[in-house]
Amino acid sequence: MKRFSDLTEQEVLALAISNEEEDSRIYRGFADGLREQAPASAKMFELMAEEEVRHRSRLNDLYKQKFGDYLPLIRRQDVKGFLSHKPLWLVRPLGLDEVRKYAAEMEYETARFYRKAAETSRDASVRQLLIDLAEAEDKHEGIANRLGERLLTPETRASEDETARRVFVLQFVQPGLVGLMDGSVSTLAPLFAAAFATHHTWETFLVGMAASVGAGISMGFAEALSDDGSLSGRGTPWLRGAVCGLMTTIGGLGHTLPYLIPDFLTATIVSVMVVAVELAAISYIRYRYMDTPFLAATFQIVVGGVLVFLAGILIGSS
Repeated sequence: MKRFSDLTEQEVLALAISNEEEDSRIYRGFADGLREQAPASAKMFELMAEEEVRHRSRLNDLYKQKFGDYLPLIRRQDVKGFLSHKPLWLVRPLGLDEVRKYAAEMEYETARFYRKAAETSRDASVRQLLIDLAEAEDKHEGIANRLGERLLTPETRASEDETARRVFVLQFVQPGLVGLMDGSVSTLAPLFAAAFATHHTWETFLVGMAASVGAGISMGFAEALSDDGSLSGRGTPWLRGAVCGLMTTIGGLGHTLPYLIPDFLTATIVSVMVVAVELAAISYIRYRYMDTPFLAATFQIVVGGVLVFLAGILIGSS
């Protein structure tokens, strides 16, 4: 990598052209990723991409006047000092807040780049050119803000945020909650049946591990194969399956791990306490994301969990 201070005026301008082209592609990626769930934001990023193309054309024309047709390939990753950004525009689904924050950081970094380049330039004509570019970038940032104000009214922003929330619930919260409920509740019976049948913590732990991992694999495949997400909007089936399977396993392991404690009574008490925490967490998630009244969610989960818990104890004690 080359230090910014070591770049020639020609290389600085070539880097600026490369940056503008890359930024326009990023904005188009944002527009494509937001088109369905947030059309107003997608339109805003399309207009910003077009503005970046116009900036690149101006830069290119000025570069040719100064240095000719040869344009060296210099990119951000070739120069020290630029921030390393994750390829957010390739992620699906895109999060509105993340995209807006990412775009703001891009604008700030580009404006700072032009100002820094103008400060270090020794050639008067190039320095003036860079100052003009910095001012143009400031105007671009103002244009972006005005575009956002015009296209993203409070009502539109609220609607898009609600859409993003629904997508998040459908693709992550819902399969995760299903898995957590299944793992926390369905493994209670075999775990406590083994506990009260054997009174041996290690054997109980092995039964709980088997039940948790087996339930996680089963639920993961069931969720992945239940819906391809093309019509329901629930996203990639294998991602949903992975979330569901992982949360199922975690739900079962929570009250299984205490049986690593050698003392049976202590292990059982700790396990019961973990079960209470799990049921409370499930109730809160249903209340927070699924619009279920907290008391109703708590009653439904606790009653079901207690019944399964008692069934396991009765079967194990018989």
